[in-house]
Amino acid sequence: MKKNLPVIIFNVLVGLILTAIFACTGKKADSTDQTEDTTISSQQISDDSLLNLVQYQTFQYFWDGAEPNSGLARERIHLDNVYPQNDQNVVTSGGSGFGLMAILVGVKRGFITREQAVERYEKILDFLETADSFHGVYPHWWNGDTGKVKPFSPKDDGGDLVETAFLIQGLLTVREYFKDGNDREKAIVDRINKIWKDVEWDWHTKGENTLYWHWSPNHGWEMNFPVGGYNECLIMYVLAASSPTHSINPEVYHHGWALDGIIENNDTYYGYDLVLNHYEHDDAKVGPLFWAHYSYLGLDPRGLKDKYGEYWILNQNHAKIHYDYCVENPKNYKGYGKDFWGLTSSYSIKGYAGHRPGNDFGIISPTAALSSFPYTPAESMQMLKFLYAPERDSLIGKYGPYDAVSIEHSWYLPRYLAIDQGPIPVMIENYRSGFLWELFMQAPEVHVGLKKLGFYYEK
Repeated sequence: MKKNLPVIIFNVLVGLILTAIFACTGKKADSTDQTEDTTISSQQISDDSLLNLVQYQTFQYFWDGAEPNSGLARERIHLDNVYPQNDQNVVTSGGSGFGLMAILVGVKRGFITREQAVERYEKILDFLETADSFHGVYPHWWNGDTGKVKPFSPKDDGGDLVETAFLIQGLLTVREYFKDGNDREKAIVDRINKIWKDVEWDWHTKGENTLYWHWSPNHGWEMNFPVGGYNECLIMYVLAASSPTHSINPEVYHHGWALDGIIENNDTYYGYDLVLNHYEHDDAKVGPLFWAHYSYLGLDPRGLKDKYGEYWILNQNHAKIHYDYCVENPKNYKGYGKDFWGLTSSYSIKGYAGHRPGNDFGIISPTAALSSFPYTPAESMQMLKFLYAPERDSLIGKYGPYDAVSIEHSWYLPRYLAIDQGPIPVMIENYRSGFLWELFMQAPEVHVGLKKLGFYYEK
């Protein structure tokens, strides 16, 4: 389908912005003096245009970068074309859920047309309707060209309820966008409803008052991973309670996730209330910053409360703690400061690692700050401007900022992960317009599930 005129005009403007930003020959990843002027000098662009640019680039990971047979998000894209596991065509269920929402951002911002989005969603649904699933639960990975499960680990070759929850969050958001559309769009709604109703959330309780992360047709429950809070998995419990066909009892949430109240936390860190215990089996104060993003791409945390805590405060304080930690910089890593901050799970000098205060190797992951725009708009904008200054042009590729950067170690790789790029355009859009929050929260089942678990909104 040919692009319409607004899309063509937008793409021309993006090209002009890129030309302006990268007009100068930049220094590499060791160009880090916090005393430098990090503005774009004569190539200065507005904050609004810079947000458009980073949303466009990260959206493209899920558009031009999608695996062609499935239309889903590749687990990883390496611009150096080095794939040690030969997995360039492996697609991810959870990351694709983020991508479904990023495509809606693309429509709203004029990157693509509504009709182009419909075509892509139809391709994705064609794949999901025939791809491997287990009691309606999708695996973490598939081979994109076949739809057959790609084991995440030797015994993780079946259903992954957490990744499925991230996918369903995206699908329900798409459903709400098209529910009053034309006949073709309403057919997408019907297909999504079937996938949603087929997920056997209750199967993953094993008859107990908790949800288990994995089930395998070959290894059963041997992974043995009951999911307790607090971490990135809240949306799984909310959707499990919201299901119109395979709903869980409230006790599953209160015992399995909230640990009969042990999840509450009255401690502070860097002067901020922690609200909830971030680790069930660890004394660490806070987790990687993606915990404040994944469940809240659709689930609106503004004013969301239950008897255990207030979720806006939880997430905003989480982001502020990461910011203050990097400004304090207790390990004296080169580059850390008000313009270069944010720790989360990402690529690392040590492979893939869950970076956080207390597990810090000098690696900053751009998604941490950029996906925190709703919580820390000024601090996140400082990071965005720092990354896009001309002297750091080597840190930006076709799909936006690279996954992870270390100024301390003069290290970065031209590589991306779906689960890191996906939250960026979505959470920036939620900051700018509340678009994805408003769509997801239109789903009536979600309000039923939240009420069932004892959540309420106080605004």
